[in-house]
Amino acid sequence: MKKFLAMMLALVLCLSLAACGGNSGGDTQQEPAGDAQQEPAGDAQQEPAGGGESDMMVAMITDYGDITDQSFNQTTYEACKAWCESKGVSFNYYKPAGDSTAERVAMVESAVDEGYNTIVMPGFAFAETISEVADSYPDVNFIALDVAEGDVGTVPANTYCAVYQEELAGYMAGVAAVKLGYTHLGYLGGMGVPAVQRFGYGFLQGVDAAAGELGVKPVVEYVYGNQFFGDADITAYMDNWYQTLKVECVFACGGAIYASAAEAAAKVEGAKVIGVDVDQSAQIDGSYGEGLTVTSAMKGLATTVTHMLDEVAAGNFANYGGKAETLGLVSGDDPDANYVLLPMETTQWADGFTQDDYKALVKDLFDGKITVSDDITAMPTLANTTVNEYGNIK
Repeated sequence: MKKFLAMMLALVLCLSLAACGGNSGGDTQQEPAGDAQQEPAGDAQQEPAGGGESDMMVAMITDYGDITDQSFNQTTYEACKAWCESKGVSFNYYKPAGDSTAERVAMVESAVDEGYNTIVMPGFAFAETISEVADSYPDVNFIALDVAEGDVGTVPANTYCAVYQEELAGYMAGVAAVKLGYTHLGYLGGMGVPAVQRFGYGFLQGVDAAAGELGVKPVVEYVYGNQFFGDADITAYMDNWYQTLKVECVFACGGAIYASAAEAAAKVEGAKVIGVDVDQSAQIDGSYGEGLTVTSAMKGLATTVTHMLDEVAAGNFANYGGKAETLGLVSGDDPDANYVLLPMETTQWADGFTQDDYKALVKDLFDGKITVSDDITAMPTLANTTVNEYGNIK
């Protein structure tokens, strides 16, 4: 009888264990916690690419915008996704439910809980997030774009920060605008964060330098939208610039805020827009009118992401952790090799500013014959240009 009871007990125990472990072979792709991703599930939740030999799992977290901003977040997302698909590495992205450090921290926690061990964070807004999470997750590699050492204090050993010399890209765009014949210009910044300020102040310096060379006296209208997307209020403001003030070309510097400048420019014959971060000509011209985009002041976001993920995969992250790098010009001979640049193929070159003129400009910047201040504590002193500052639209 005792032997029979023991056999029955063993049978019940085996059946119980089998029931508890019955799902171990499926449902391995977990949904992000808290329903924080607001995008359609088909876009937001990426399936593992499969076949990778590495134990890397890569997550990206958006800042103020989302992966359809056609600028900073989208470029970072697409670079992460493309790299992971090519390497067979699992990838997911997370969109915080709101714009706060607490909500960004919550997304980091969700990603780590789900096994992601390399987290890419694009944007100045992640400075406080890094300070809160890096020490808590020492085995996670954090890659932060547009976050400077001064923003986080001492950069944690498991964190790499990259910032860009946006003032150089802005300078190039300013020179191009004036030499292509535009002397009544506008600068529409997103939020007045350091990267946006560097773009703007560099733009003014480029405008002023070209004006001195050509003997003209440009006027620049200068404002911040105080957000990284366009809306009816900002479009109305741009309508006034283009239609009433007769602004000819606006440098729209703030992610998807370009939409308001482009929408307003499309209503005025000959009005133009300058894009930012990436080559935005396809989006601007495709949605609002062929030929609207003079050029774009770009920085090498995708190049940075690809390089850093390669280094993590190669086991070299320790060479970067605890560091903050400022990325700018690395070649005086090949403009496309640099981290700050204009698009060679889509800039509207003309006799006043040719590809050869651009290459010569880059060479002079690289060689130090031209210097551009990165000081954002005050508006740059200009000799030939009038700037009308308006603060924030909203």
